[in-house]
Amino acid sequence: MEEETYNLDENFEPRLVDPTPEDSEEEKIEITLRPQKLGDFVGQEHIKEPLSISIEAAKKRKEPIEHVLLYGNPGLGKTTLANIISKEMKTNIKVTAGPALERVGDLAAILSNLEEGDVLFIDEIHRVNRTVEEVLYSAMEDYALDIIVGKGPAARTLRMPLEKFTLIGATTKLNLLSSPLRDRFGHVYHLNFYEHVDIEQIVNRNANLLDVTIHDDAVQSVAKRARRTPRVANRL
Repeated sequence: MEEETYNLDENFEPRLVDPTPEDSEEEKIEITLRPQKLGDFVGQEHIKEPLSISIEAAKKRKEPIEHVLLYGNPGLGKTTLANIISKEMKTNIKVTAGPALERVGDLAAILSNLEEGDVLFIDEIHRVNRTVEEVLYSAMEDYALDIIVGKGPAARTLRMPLEKFTLIGATTKLNLLSSPLRDRFGHVYHLNFYEHVDIEQIVNRNANLLDVTIHDDAVQSVAKRARRTPRVANRL
């Protein structure tokens, strides 16, 4: 298959592509409450076991874990799992979002600054535009960027090697992902809504972390109103 290349203007200036504003007080609390280890993550047992096996296997091989796609409704723990994977692998995590990657240069700037084993987390990955998405293909498969330098007859193609990394994509709309992108993820996990007992456990855990006394009837009340979603429970 013929390789596709992308013309990166030699004079392009990489832009900051952090998709989130300064954290609000509520967001800071939410970050504080996030579990740091897979063993502390409540619920989603159908994901935790195979993910744990994959992490341990990658550690033994001394290689990054294969690319991971997480999909499901908002507030179920996709971002939390991405951070846990990074911590379990003892690597750095770079966070961005699909809408922030407007140009090929935006993505190239991030990829070229990744170190060996780093995790790149792209939230709302279904919103990455198609041109930028196509650059991800060779990055995910070959750990390389194909770049056209110059213009016209003098233009030449350079292949820029990248450090081996793990891409973790998160989406609430799996059906909007193209098949070529979806097929490049080694692990695809669907996050389900939580069981009532799991929400209760999360509420109790959070109360302990915040050093707050909460009675059983209050725990029950929060769990019932949380719509089986940890983020909702955290905000009640």
